[in-house]
Amino acid sequence: MRILISGASVAGPVLAYWLARHGFSVTVVERAPTLRKTGGHAVDLFRPAVDISEQMGVLARVEERATGTSRMTLHREGTRRPVRVDLSKVFGGTSERHVEIMRDDLSEIYYDATRDDVKYVFDDSITAIGPDGQVRFEKAAPRRFDLIVGADGLHSNVRRLVFGDESRFSEFIGAYLAVMSLPSDYGRDGELHIHVGVGRTAGIYTARHLDEARALFLFRSPCELEYGRDDVPGQKELLRTAFRGLDADVDRWLDELERTPAFYFDSITQLRMDTWSRGTVTLVGDAGYCPGPAVGGSTSLAVVGAYVLAGELARAGGDHERAFPAYERAMAEHVRGSRAAALSAAKTLVPTSRLGVSGLAQGARLISALPAGPSRALLRLASNTARLHNSMTVEDYLRSPTASGGPFTLTGDAGSGLAVE
Repeated sequence: MRILISGASVAGPVLAYWLARHGFSVTVVERAPTLRKTGGHAVDLFRPAVDISEQMGVLARVEERATGTSRMTLHREGTRRPVRVDLSKVFGGTSERHVEIMRDDLSEIYYDATRDDVKYVFDDSITAIGPDGQVRFEKAAPRRFDLIVGADGLHSNVRRLVFGDESRFSEFIGAYLAVMSLPSDYGRDGELHIHVGVGRTAGIYTARHLDEARALFLFRSPCELEYGRDDVPGQKELLRTAFRGLDADVDRWLDELERTPAFYFDSITQLRMDTWSRGTVTLVGDAGYCPGPAVGGSTSLAVVGAYVLAGELARAGGDHERAFPAYERAMAEHVRGSRAAALSAAKTLVPTSRLGVSGLAQGARLISALPAGPSRALLRLASNTARLHNSMTVEDYLRSPTASGGPFTLTGDAGSGLAVE
């Protein structure tokens, strides 16, 4: 059975790995000419994704490339005294297993785990999908596939071709995200340095293996801003306007905008679809159910979704009419919970009032000051997302892919701060 996956970031390679392991013939097509190494940003892998990565045999590499961020210094706008936070307590309080890693590093690790068993086609893209599985490409000759999976992110090309324009399914949740690369001496190894004001948060970090620092910006907007997806100068000007005057440090970061080798800007948007499948086509990860970049745990959700989709296809013997509905049922509760968690996290990370800014700082100070046990309990009591994801379970498809199998617990992500999901 031949399966085509569009997208080689995170969900695509994870899905390809498990499909190949279950005996399917897999091709991955990626629009970029190579694996994307454009600066990237940090993402959180919590227990579900860590467990799955361990089963893939790549956990040692994932842990080796971890950012190692263990401290946070938080500055409130208009105050001089910072709050210093032990992030190991924060991460330990929200998940028993956690790794923060650069997204590009994670993508490369998953790709390396699959490249010997999966055919990758770079520098090409799908232009049409026929009802009989006939696929047309920008460059390659047309081919027929039994199944097609869109794993190509929030602005999915496969979703547009099969389900229609993105505007039909996207819901703006009132904030924007930007990431840029800076010289490494702007950041401190192992430390996240952030500035928080009403409606805006900016942070910077680096790691031992990085040649650069990464600055991340989150800001609120009461309505969607007008800018072109390819209008990078316009996006940079919007960022300057949003953060001007927050702090002298942030102003210095923004001074590097014209020299940065990598820049990313997008709205924080949720996808809300009644179904992720149509005919022989389905969607996985952000392409189908993005809960919101930076705030909704989308990376861990994508890894779990890819694992579940492959497992349900194996269990159904490749019968998509059985597998796709089972996949959607298995993921539905996790997706709904992640959407709600994203809305809550956005309010916390980008406070809407001075009281919210103060509450974020005081909460961080209290958690850091308490011993590990009480701080973990406080986080779990205060966070609906922790309770939700800690109860996440999926089937152990490796035990018996054609039988009912048994569930095993994958404790999920409750949000962690400024890592982009």
